[in-house]
Amino acid sequence: MAVSAPPIPWLIKGMTRVHMLFHKLSGGRLFNDLGGDDVCFVEMTGAKSGRTLTIPLMHVPYREGVLLVASQGGAPSNPAWFHNLVKNPDIEVTHRGRSMKLRARLATSDEKPALWRVCEQHYAPYAEYRTRTDRDIPIFVCEPSA
Repeated sequence: MAVSAPPIPWLIKGMTRVHMLFHKLSGGRLFNDLGGDDVCFVEMTGAKSGRTLTIPLMHVPYREGVLLVASQGGAPSNPAWFHNLVKNPDIEVTHRGRSMKLRARLATSDEKPALWRVCEQHYAPYAEYRTRTDRDIPIFVCEPSA
C-alpha cells in the first residue's frame, strides 16, 4: 500500500480558520467533527505571541483528560500548537459543550508504546501518519489541573 503525502501546512491553517469561524457562528452547534471524527477545541496561549488561541484538534479521551497527538497528518515537522503547549502547558479543552482545565505534558518514551495503542485504537489513521515521517511524533498527556 502506498503511503500518501501529509497535508500541506497552509491548507491546514486555512481550513482551521474556516472550521473555527463556522463553529463560532453556529454557537458551537456545528463543526464538532472533522471528517466524521470528533474534535475538541483547545484554548491555549501562543508561545511567541502570548495571545489566547483556540483551535480544533483531534483528541483521544484518556482517563480524566485527553491525549493530543502532534501528528499534523505525518508532516515532517511538528504543528505550531506543539510549541504553544510546551511553553504554556495550561489549557482548556472543550468537547461538545463540556470544558475541562487541563495541564499538558509530553509523554515519556516509556509511556509512548502503550499510548500509541490507545491512540490508534481510537483513530486508526494515526498508524499511517507515523509511517509518513521520520520524526518521533509527540503525544501530550493532558490531565486535570491541580
